[in-house]
Amino acid sequence: MAQSKAAENLIRLKCSVCGEMNYYTRKNKKQVERKLGYVKYCSSCRKRTAHKEAKLK
Repeated sequence: MAQSKAAENLIRLKCSVCGEMNYYTRKNKKQVERKLGYVKYCSSCRKRTAHKEAKLK
């Protein structure tokens, strides 16, 4: 079954401290070649930590 266009651009954000997958976001892979990274709140660490792009399984 073919994936939708929205699923092709979907990525997960993984906490760099505990490794928990907390957030999903979209990325335009044609314009942005580097991996995304944000500082977001991690519920298991209970603080703001760096979240980096991880593979969507």
